[in-house]
Amino acid sequence: MPLCWFALVFFISIFSGCTGYSNESLFSQDISSVCLQMFDNQTFRRGIEYELSDALAKRIEAQTPYKIISSRDRADTVISGQIVSIGESALSTEREMGRVMETEVQLHAVVNWKNLKTGELLIDNQTVSAEATYSPYQKQDFSYASALAANNLARKIVELMEKGW
Repeated sequence: MPLCWFALVFFISIFSGCTGYSNESLFSQDISSVCLQMFDNQTFRRGIEYELSDALAKRIEAQTPYKIISSRDRADTVISGQIVSIGESALSTEREMGRVMETEVQLHAVVNWKNLKTGELLIDNQTVSAEATYSPYQKQDFSYASALAANNLARKIVELMEKGW
C-alpha cells in the first residue's frame, strides 16, 4: 500500500506542471514603452556612447515587447547610464618582434532603469561589462572592437531588463 501512495504522488507531481517550465513572458507586461536617454561617456574616447545607445535601442525593439519612445513624458520607463571605463589589453604578441597580434577592448557602464509610473528603480546603478577583440593582422582596429563591445553590452543590458524568476 505505501508503494501505491508513493507512485500516486510521483505521477501527480510529474503531470501537475511542477517541472519548472513556464511560457510566461520574461518581460514585465505592465510596461509598454521605454525612453532611452543617451549614455554619458566619462572616458576620453568619444563616439562609443552613440554606438551603445544605438545598439541598445535596436536590441530593445527587436528582443523585447517594449517600444522606444523619444519623449520622456509619454514613456512608461526611462533607461539611462554612463560609460565609466574603456580599456585595452594585449592578448597575444609576436615572438620575434614583440608586436601585438590580438587586443581585447573592455567596456564598462553603469545602468539605471526607472519606472516613471511608480518611481521604482527597476535597475539601480548596475555595473555591466562587455569585451570584444580585434587584430590588426585581420585588418581590424579599435573602432571595430568597440562597436562589437557596445553591441555585447547592449545585449547584457537587455538581459537585465528581464523579470526575475
